[in-house]
Amino acid sequence: MARAQSPQGKCAGGWDGLVRQLLPKVYQYFSYHVGDEQAAEDLSAETFERAWISHNHYRPGGIHSQWIFGIARNVAADYFRRRPPDVSLEAVTVQNADPSAEEVFEDQDRFRRLADLLLGLTERERELIALKYGAELTNRAIAGLTGLSESNVGTVLHRTVARLRKQWESRE
Repeated sequence: MARAQSPQGKCAGGWDGLVRQLLPKVYQYFSYHVGDEQAAEDLSAETFERAWISHNHYRPGGIHSQWIFGIARNVAADYFRRRPPDVSLEAVTVQNADPSAEEVFEDQDRFRRLADLLLGLTERERELIALKYGAELTNRAIAGLTGLSESNVGTVLHRTVARLRKQWESRE
C-alpha cells in the first residue's frame, strides 16, 4: 500500500495509523447518517475493507481523510440503495458513565427532537451535517469530497444550522 499521507504531507503511521486516526470519525459519520449503531459499525468496517482492497488506487500526497471519506460516501450510497433510509437518529444513544434516569430521558428526548428536525432536511443538507458534525471534517475537506466550493459548504451549513436552531427553539 502507498503510505498514507497526512494533510501536512507527513507519514501518518501506515495503515494502522490511518485506521486509528479515522475510524472514530468514520463511525460518527455513519452514526449521524444512518442513525443505527450496528449499521454504523458494519459500514465503518466495510469502508476500511474497501480502502484496503483498493489501496493501490490511493494517490500518494493526497489527503487520506478525503480518500477514506470518499469511500465512506460510496458505502453510504450503496447502503441506502440496498435499504431505504427508514432508520432515524432515535437509535443513536449517548454513552454516559452513570447517567441518572432523568439524564437518560432528557438525552432520549433531545435525540428524538433532533431526529425529527433532521428528517426535514434535504439529502444534501443531511450529508453536509453528517460530514461536518459526525465526521468532524473541515469545510475544505467537505468541499473536496462533494465538489462544492468551500464557501458554498459554509453557506449551506450556516443556513441549515440556523434553521435547525430556530426550529429547535420554536418547539421548546
